[in-house]
Amino acid sequence: MQMVEARRQFQIFTKPIGSICNLDCDYCYYLKKEKLYPKGESFRMPDDILEEYIVQHIEASPNSVISFSWHGGEPTVLGLDYFRKIVALQRKHTPPHRSITNGMQTNGTLIDEEWCRFLAAEGFAVGLSLDGPREMHDRYRLTKDRNPTHKQAMRGYELLRRHGIPCDILCVVNAYNVQYPTQVYRFFKQIKAQYVSFLPLVEPQPETEGGVSHRTLPAEAFGAFLCTIYDEWLSQDIGRIKVQIFEEAARTALGHEHTLCIFRKTCGDVPVIEHNGDFFSCDHFVDVEHRLGNIQETPLVELLENPAQRAFGQAKVNTLPRYCQTCEVLAMCNGGCVKDRFLQTPDGEAGLNYLCAGYKRFFTHCRPFVQELAALWRRQSIERQTPLMQATGANAGPKIGRNDPCPCGSGLKYKKCCLGKQTSPPLRSF
Repeated sequence: MQMVEARRQFQIFTKPIGSICNLDCDYCYYLKKEKLYPKGESFRMPDDILEEYIVQHIEASPNSVISFSWHGGEPTVLGLDYFRKIVALQRKHTPPHRSITNGMQTNGTLIDEEWCRFLAAEGFAVGLSLDGPREMHDRYRLTKDRNPTHKQAMRGYELLRRHGIPCDILCVVNAYNVQYPTQVYRFFKQIKAQYVSFLPLVEPQPETEGGVSHRTLPAEAFGAFLCTIYDEWLSQDIGRIKVQIFEEAARTALGHEHTLCIFRKTCGDVPVIEHNGDFFSCDHFVDVEHRLGNIQETPLVELLENPAQRAFGQAKVNTLPRYCQTCEVLAMCNGGCVKDRFLQTPDGEAGLNYLCAGYKRFFTHCRPFVQELAALWRRQSIERQTPLMQATGANAGPKIGRNDPCPCGSGLKYKKCCLGKQTSPPLRSF
């Protein structure tokens, strides 16, 4: 009997190898999740659970295009044959007139020619973690014996590019590289990155002075980092490189919902499935309190629609401080990620985002462009797209065909460029 579909679109971060990774990055929050399970347990998702998950995910998906996101830990440590099995199971269970897309987040160090031939043939999109030039990347992204990883990550990146595999860069911005926005951005331009996400590192440590770790970037510095990069992007790089947070800002001008979960009014649509089928509310809330069940005992669609999961998502807007509710850039950030809302507002109310000062500085800085974009949108016919809209990658007006040129101005077909990014939250991982 076919399950009822989920009422809303969702993206699941699936952890077929749990928190197991070949690296030991200093800031990784997921490595410690191994402690949730008995010592000595195999973290390789068994074949029966893998197949059951794929079946339930397909049946729960409300869209004709069904998206899978494979995370870790480091998913490539499973080996290529495991991913061949994933694709075979997807083909076995995908109904007619529906299709599958796959995304994988990786550190890139195990990517080789054979991996790339497979990823290209099967149409995978890849998110690759890269924190900038060698000295910045190697500060925290290290092997288990404390050796640098930039060379191996760049080798993987170049192989992915050579094989034409869509590759998004995820850059963790920390207390060190936040000081060098121009160097970081120009490095990504130099390596011809097409899509970059900047993920601010926030590690709460209430027992320390300042309440955060030494690796945590200062909020104001993050705002300055974004403003510096934004100014260069706006003057030189529109249509050539996409920066996730800039696209999110542009979406507000067009009245479109954010694609990135941290800026949506509510959250809860990006849960986690662990290696044994456990379902957790969010990648940053994989803990006993937020374990809502297991797909072997409760169908995935019921877990997605679980009142506790909906309450988890709704709490984001329900707990928004008054200070945020009256903020002029509220629509751009909606209070940010719940995990970072541990400060007090100026009037003493709890729930202010640690990054508030940085977000406010950046979103205020880019508002003139966003307002100009909104004015152009209002003036022009819905049947046309202006060059400025094309530059932002925001979907406007008439429906775009899969084989039409992408409106972002990249020169690629829509299906090879922004099709997936416009409909689902982007991949993210440390």
